[in-house]
Amino acid sequence: MSELINNQAMRIQTLKEVILHLHRGEAPEDVRGQLKNLIAEVDASEIAAMEQQLMSDGMSSEEVRSMCDLHAEVLKEVMAKPCPSMPLLVGHPVQHFKAENAALQAAITTARLRVLSLGSLADTVTPKSERLSVLEAFQPLMDVEKHYRRKEQLVFSVLERHGTTGPSKVMWGKDDEVRELLKAAGMALHEEALSGAELKILKDTVLEPALTALEGMIYKEEHILFPMCLGMFTEEQWGEIWHQSAEYGWCLVAPGIGYQPPQARMVEGAIQLQATQAVAFPSGTLSFQQILGLFSVLPVDLTYVDAEDRVAFFSEGPDRVFERSRAIIGRSVQNCHPPKSVHIVDRILADFKAGRQSVAEFWIQMQGKFIHIRYFAMRNEAGAYLGTLEVTQDLTRLRALEGDRRLLQYEEA
Repeated sequence: MSELINNQAMRIQTLKEVILHLHRGEAPEDVRGQLKNLIAEVDASEIAAMEQQLMSDGMSSEEVRSMCDLHAEVLKEVMAKPCPSMPLLVGHPVQHFKAENAALQAAITTARLRVLSLGSLADTVTPKSERLSVLEAFQPLMDVEKHYRRKEQLVFSVLERHGTTGPSKVMWGKDDEVRELLKAAGMALHEEALSGAELKILKDTVLEPALTALEGMIYKEEHILFPMCLGMFTEEQWGEIWHQSAEYGWCLVAPGIGYQPPQARMVEGAIQLQATQAVAFPSGTLSFQQILGLFSVLPVDLTYVDAEDRVAFFSEGPDRVFERSRAIIGRSVQNCHPPKSVHIVDRILADFKAGRQSVAEFWIQMQGKFIHIRYFAMRNEAGAYLGTLEVTQDLTRLRALEGDRRLLQYEEA
């Protein structure tokens, strides 16, 4: 038994086998008892390795995600406390994630108190003040989108470079569940004529589940994700995350000052041109400075995914439609998308590589804007696939144009 407890590989294997009992429908209290008998404690990296092995063995990320709340509940009693370490400087990415979680937890507490008060409402039209009070308490929680985007695009990107992809897929899917519940709560609370009975149902089916799901993600971040990343990431990688974080914004609290990140390194093997050095194309020559200027004024956003499905380049114009961070360079494009949409990405890439298609086109309505998204297969003169170019443009203004403009007229800045 001592060999089992002290051997990490065996702990992970035992953990996986016991968790499989949970997936087969065994009662959580029985699984919890088995764990306590077999394993004294496990750390965050071993839990991540267990999830990775489950998916390597063929279990889908959706199935793991559907059970991960039960996993977390069962694992609480055997989860090792993070080893004491030097306090994180104010402004360090993890310190700020934790500060945001503390602010979110305080907002959850306020929202839950107001939601609980709805249980006493009679079966009549809910007073507007009651409904608006709950809606007001939910507004700060909507800011979690910035927290999740930084985690998904920055932290997960670095995590995947260390060969750990399973937990990020599962956690992103849980993030999306929180998003959907918060969206449903916001839409329902905007309804003018909710009766007390309807609001009680809403409380049980949407409002409280949203708060519980958000709270559950805070626990998973604090006890699994952050300890695992702190033991894995280099200082340069934390600096990279810090440099790109402002692209996505801050949730409820602004970062403090204290952490001094190291400078980002150049991509290995890349050639850095001087501003005046030129690149000769078949149709002309541009200096490096001119190339940068060209990409900075294009009225479209460009993202290039190479033939190995890795993000290799994106343009950095002043008015991007979708935020991009340099941390995604080299990242598998599938991992840059929510799990629920990866099958569409795979379908496009497979059709492009096989030569069945060369263009895929979408358009969406987003925050009052009409967004046009196109994907183009890039091929050389012999027809070999070189990668995919994504072109995104806000067409709202162009679609509104009418008549003619034949005289020079500048737009106001």
